[in-house]
Amino acid sequence: MTSLLSGERVPKSHARIEACGDLDELASVLGALAASLAEDRVVEHEEIRQIQGELLHVGAWLAVTPGSQTLDMLRPPSDAPVEALESGIERMEKDLPPLQGFILPGGHPSAAWAHVARCVCRRAERRVAAIPSPEVLPWLNRLSSYLYVLARHCNHTRGVPESLWKA
Repeated sequence: MTSLLSGERVPKSHARIEACGDLDELASVLGALAASLAEDRVVEHEEIRQIQGELLHVGAWLAVTPGSQTLDMLRPPSDAPVEALESGIERMEKDLPPLQGFILPGGHPSAAWAHVARCVCRRAERRVAAIPSPEVLPWLNRLSSYLYVLARHCNHTRGVPESLWKA
């Protein structure tokens, strides 16, 4: 058993605990991604730090049961983080060549970490959807898209060609 932020005791296999664990794993993978980025990628480093902070906020939000007074102490999820992700996607896509098919994850280590983060993000989104928590699902959905574009961007800026899937 473990305690939610709002004080309720739940099994460690509770859906909220599973979702929070996936969000924590995602924040850690993003740390590895940031460590693999070149130091001059200042914008991407800052975006990742912002995302990690938002993951902590989302985790706190999910660790509180609906109707709990603890929710009053937390900032409700907003559209601002979604807009920030969309802005990042647009900024990076401007420099990318059009997709020519399905790409295989990999390439530069930073791109590979971005793909791992994308997969963990998609798992976290599925876990959160099981709660449900419609307040954070749009952000997690856009975050996986941001990480996909970031992976492509990392390969592109490092001059590493994308590997296309050959069916």
